[in-house]
Amino acid sequence: MRTWSGIMIIILLLPIFSLLVFAVSAESQKVQGFHELLDERLELKEVSLPQTSYIKAGSGKVISEIYHPVNRISLSSGDISPFLKDVFITAEDQHFFYHAGFDAAAIGRALAVNIQSDDIEQGASTITQQLARNIFLNHEQTYNRKLSELLYAYELERKLSKEKILELYINAIYFHNGAYGIEAASQLYFNKSAKDLTKAQEAFLAAIPNNPSLYDPMKHFGHTKERQERLIDQLTEEQLISSKEAETIKSERIQIQLQVKQRIDLYPDYISYVEAELRELISVQEGYQDKLLKAGEQETASLSAQLEKRISQIMQQGIIIETALNPALQEKAANSLNKRLPYKDVEGAAAVIDNGTYEITALAGGKNYKKHDFNRAFQAYRQPGSAIKPLLVYAPYIEHTSAAIHDRVNAGPFCKNGYCPQNYGGAKYGVTTLEKAFIYSYNTPAVRLLDEIGIENGFRDLDKFGFKQVSEKDHALSAAIGGFTYGMTPLELTSAYTVFANDGFYRPARSIRKVTDLKGNLLYSWADLQTQIWSEKTIEKVRDLMARTVQSGTARKARLPDGYAGGKTGTTNGYYDFWFVGLTGKYTAGVWVGKDRPGSLAAIESDSPQLLIWKDIMSD
Repeated sequence: MRTWSGIMIIILLLPIFSLLVFAVSAESQKVQGFHELLDERLELKEVSLPQTSYIKAGSGKVISEIYHPVNRISLSSGDISPFLKDVFITAEDQHFFYHAGFDAAAIGRALAVNIQSDDIEQGASTITQQLARNIFLNHEQTYNRKLSELLYAYELERKLSKEKILELYINAIYFHNGAYGIEAASQLYFNKSAKDLTKAQEAFLAAIPNNPSLYDPMKHFGHTKERQERLIDQLTEEQLISSKEAETIKSERIQIQLQVKQRIDLYPDYISYVEAELRELISVQEGYQDKLLKAGEQETASLSAQLEKRISQIMQQGIIIETALNPALQEKAANSLNKRLPYKDVEGAAAVIDNGTYEITALAGGKNYKKHDFNRAFQAYRQPGSAIKPLLVYAPYIEHTSAAIHDRVNAGPFCKNGYCPQNYGGAKYGVTTLEKAFIYSYNTPAVRLLDEIGIENGFRDLDKFGFKQVSEKDHALSAAIGGFTYGMTPLELTSAYTVFANDGFYRPARSIRKVTDLKGNLLYSWADLQTQIWSEKTIEKVRDLMARTVQSGTARKARLPDGYAGGKTGTTNGYYDFWFVGLTGKYTAGVWVGKDRPGSLAAIESDSPQLLIWKDIMSD
């Protein structure tokens, strides 16, 4: 009964709808009102199809294909062959160039079939209707949806050319096995671009969208081939190709890839960070970050939702994210974590930055890292231990006092306002040099030096690095030996150390070089400026101290056979965290080792895994 009611509604409404559409010349004012109503209700401001986005390594090689939400590579009309267009028009909508979005005669024939069967067996959808369904609606077989489809199709015809509609249609339709549009289908089934397809291959692919499950060539190759030949016969009947050409096309052997092409998704540690950095880049350049900094709790939630929607829109339009990834370094970092940390529950992270460009070339987020796991390289905030001393103590002290590395400092017991730090193992020393205090990582001299120049002077320098979780409550003498409320991430600390490779100049490290659309037009890029933190003379002295630390101090296991190598170790109270951040002439790298739930690493202290991982990465 409901089917009959729907049919009667269609029969009654179709003539009315048709009269409204075709009465432009006599009732222009009324038709204009109807158009305005459609514009208001349907809002077809822009018609676009979600496309695949790509992340590329520094070499230009694609390392990740991002489907939001589908695998689609759109082609312009000029890149779609006339033969393929003829196949679709002949098979799906022979009156395509003559209707206004729907084919009244075809609808009438479909109604007759449906009345006879008391079911919806035939839809009579034009190419424009199918496009409307793919973009704006769903594939539910109801008369209500069919009416909406007619309205959307009519609006598409009003606002787009036939050429554009056909282009969108061929890019929109589903070719099964996750491929949308002819280009993705061509790459999936034939491992080549659509522009390189033969006519036989084009007709074969064109056979699939009519019923993607039935004509899935990987499961039902015979069905797909039979339909391909029927389509070619139809072209012959329409005199679009000759009988001889038809036979040649049908006789061509079709050979498809028998396995679904897997989406490219390499280097999950690095990709996870790139996606996070993209969010930050868009937030900064489109003004969300400034608004979020000033927003209250309720407004923050609203702005965050708007930002996520905006990012989704950008990803769906199809973009290319060019990064600085060095695959060889990335593999070395990931492999070394797994090799050097065989201990249960012990994790690690590493970051590698190119000194000359401030670009992140590798990022290891943990052992056997899986995409979107907790990425310790940029998400784990941990106490830095003595690895903070070059940034908060020694460089500021040398800058403010012009001290030489052989100047003397008291390494004996220290107490102030109830704070009495201890040297490693409770050892007590007398007066020593800055060099010895640094390379053997004595604690009491570091606290004395910060106290001498003033806590605020030390933090005035440190704050220029932009550590996100360092705040006013961290401004205390205990910070001189790594006592922070939350600490910093391995990536943050490594980025700060690049100042020692660049004569005292600092710029935030980035993984993204630029973001373009699929045609190469620039959309986003960072515009960070260098900041001078310390003088070149100060940097030379600290670099000397770090080199001596590797040569004969606490980082001896990180020594390299030749070239400059310098850095600083760090161990936190209770042996909860092991650090080493150091640099060569080309790269700065930081390594952290610890447990996700902080616990003692005393049993593996003598193994010095953080030093061995760093050496693995930086060798050769």
